[in-house]
Amino acid sequence: MRKFLMALILSSVSVPVWAAEPAPPPPFAPWLVELNSEAKSRGISDALLARALGGISPIKRVIELDRRQPEFSMTFWSYLTKSVNDKRIKKGREMLAKHKTLLAKVSKKMGVPPRFLVAFWGLETNFGSYTGVFPVVGALVTLAHDRRRSKFFRAQLLAVLELMDQGNFPVDVKGSWAGAMGNHQFIPTTYRDFAVDFDGDGKRNLWASLPDIFASAANYLGRSGWESKRTWGREVMLPKGLDLSLTGLKVRKPLADWQKLGVRKMGGGDLPKAQIDGSIVLPAGYQGPAFLVYKNFRTIMVWNRSIYYALAVGHLADRLIGAGPLKAKIPENDKALSRLDVMDIQRRLSAKGFDTGGIDGRVGPMTRDAIKSYQKSVYLPADGYPNMGLLERLRGS
Repeated sequence: MRKFLMALILSSVSVPVWAAEPAPPPPFAPWLVELNSEAKSRGISDALLARALGGISPIKRVIELDRRQPEFSMTFWSYLTKSVNDKRIKKGREMLAKHKTLLAKVSKKMGVPPRFLVAFWGLETNFGSYTGVFPVVGALVTLAHDRRRSKFFRAQLLAVLELMDQGNFPVDVKGSWAGAMGNHQFIPTTYRDFAVDFDGDGKRNLWASLPDIFASAANYLGRSGWESKRTWGREVMLPKGLDLSLTGLKVRKPLADWQKLGVRKMGGGDLPKAQIDGSIVLPAGYQGPAFLVYKNFRTIMVWNRSIYYALAVGHLADRLIGAGPLKAKIPENDKALSRLDVMDIQRRLSAKGFDTGGIDGRVGPMTRDAIKSYQKSVYLPADGYPNMGLLERLRGS
């Protein structure tokens, strides 16, 4: 069997595939007129619209960044190493100590531990050192005019115009190329719905007021389901032979059930006896680290739907209070797939009847589910993890 598989690998040939580009945007001038009309119908003042939209035009660089697809996606280990490094841990601990009193006050009122607020802060803007250089209105006009995600960004654009009209921030406010703002990079609708005035000055300032910054992040997490007396999860040891179909966020079991199945803390200790559910996440496949994650992990994913991001937040939060590195070791051959490789996997899975949700070169939940279903069908470890071995198997078959 090993010789047969090697023959398949050596004889495989890559077949490039390309994602379809969105249709060209509509003519800008009439589109802008129609946008002004809708904004006025929402009660946004003529004066604000004149200041915000007068003379505006799409920003070419924003479209380039929106279209940009890295040639190689990051592996879990490369992502974690970049996100949770010694420099960021050191700075985060300094910030945790420096703002201890304020963070404790926010945490007491809103139920989110200080270490998580600082971890989000570190990952989003490196503790406020970089909040973006793009004019938010210009960026959102560009993306709302473009057809790829026009509905979403039009809603963000109208929301930011309303916020400006209400005096929340000036029309020339800067942010990310996608219109995210402030120390925790809130998109306009998140700012509108969750930002709070914690310092009592009558404004919600997510650039210069640390009380507002921390409290707004805590409010967002709290109203998204954060459980104040729980953590996010932990690295765990899996028993040999565990049914990998039990892994993934779709499967939830009480900790007592995972204990019966042989899941243990790193080092072999029993799992906590808490009456909560958890899921097993394998961000680097069955040969990589395993995590038992709880409800707060899912709440982190309300903020950002990336499993890598959620694990980085949790791990950084732990490191800020003295926890050590992960016990699992980085493999020597930790090599990322290229975008074309991922698209090839998606195309070949789709051809076999496994729905990946499209051929876009991104490994989302549907692609992982499709991989897992295919792996089960050919009696491979069903961890839902895309790697070169999977692609070679698909090419060979």
